[in-house]
Amino acid sequence: MIWTPHLTVAAVIERDGHFLMVEEESDGQKVFNQPAGHVEKNEYIPDAVIRETLEETAWQFKPEFITGIYQWRKPNTGPSFLRVCFAGYVTNHNPELELDEGILAAKWLSYDELCALPETHLRSPMVLRCIEDYLSGNHYSMDMLHEMENH
Repeated sequence: MIWTPHLTVAAVIERDGHFLMVEEESDGQKVFNQPAGHVEKNEYIPDAVIRETLEETAWQFKPEFITGIYQWRKPNTGPSFLRVCFAGYVTNHNPELELDEGILAAKWLSYDELCALPETHLRSPMVLRCIEDYLSGNHYSMDMLHEMENH
């Protein structure tokens, strides 16, 4: 059997000491996550994070750099995830836009508010780790990503 991790993206967006988070339902429980999701077939990775942020928050995201690449396996032999996390800023907000199914709300929360949540209220351990890496100054150039074309 071939191991195939789920390729995902996430966006760390800070404004006035607060991070744009998504409150969503996962396994019947309300949890918080960055705007995040799966990269679709034939989609360039930075385009995926722009799309996911818009679909989940109604904000237009402009990625500036990468905070890290994360691998996590859901406990109890669950699926594996490979996440590329971007940091940047948001511009236009369209409150009329309907958010993706399963998204309850987009909220701005401080790091302290996120740390005060029980671990079970975070989608995965990657949520805080992405923010901590961002706060630690992990800023990797987006030039490390290359979209290769077939010849």
